[in-house]
Amino acid sequence: MRRSTLTLETAFGAYAIEIEIPESVAEQQTGLKHRARVPEGTGMLFLYDAGQEVRMWMKDTHVSLDMVFIKPDGRVHRIETRTEPLSRSVVASQGDVLAVLELAAGSAEQLGLRPGDRAIHPAFRGDS
Repeated sequence: MRRSTLTLETAFGAYAIEIEIPESVAEQQTGLKHRARVPEGTGMLFLYDAGQEVRMWMKDTHVSLDMVFIKPDGRVHRIETRTEPLSRSVVASQGDVLAVLELAAGSAEQLGLRPGDRAIHPAFRGDS
């Protein structure tokens, strides 16, 4: 997996997140499964080729996550907080997104992250 840094801009400040980016189908399918924890200030960014409805689940994921659904321009579309570990329930983006950022459960609340806030990373239009 490729490593990078993404910045989340909220009303409370800018926060750098050290991310892993899955680059192969196998890496995407594995994601954060089987990990015992997700350290604070880290996450995983799932990127898609174009804006689309994204559906994920927590099967084989042992830790609760916050899923941040991000539009192609880097704006936060929706946040699903404190997902249920090992669940087969589908978590959907509820609109077209380019990426999903997975963080440790509670991170979005801790950072004050809200829909409309920005994710800054070269993957999003207008960022370099």
